[in-house]
Amino acid sequence: MNLKPGSRWKSAVCDSQIVVVRPPKAEGELQCGGANVLPLDDPAKPTGDINPDFAEGVLIGKRYVDEESGLEVLGAKAGKGSLAFNGVPMTIKGAKPLPASD
Repeated sequence: MNLKPGSRWKSAVCDSQIVVVRPPKAEGELQCGGANVLPLDDPAKPTGDINPDFAEGVLIGKRYVDEESGLEVLGAKAGKGSLAFNGVPMTIKGAKPLPASD
């Protein structure tokens, strides 16, 4: 799986779409809803069941990170499956604190 910056992917089991912001440091598999993601231009429609362990959903406009690999992705379309990298759930990236204006 070539997770290069700007590449677009979609879930195989729900309506989620994501864009890679920062690639991982090592090769791995990006998953949504417990299944590997597909390239956005793949004609396959979402089929199958979402794994209950990965059913928290993807939110549009939120960034998701895998701290260990450095992978960062952006939710481009919301869906019911949640993201994971090599089976490890990804977390929503928090906002950077603003500098104090003394």
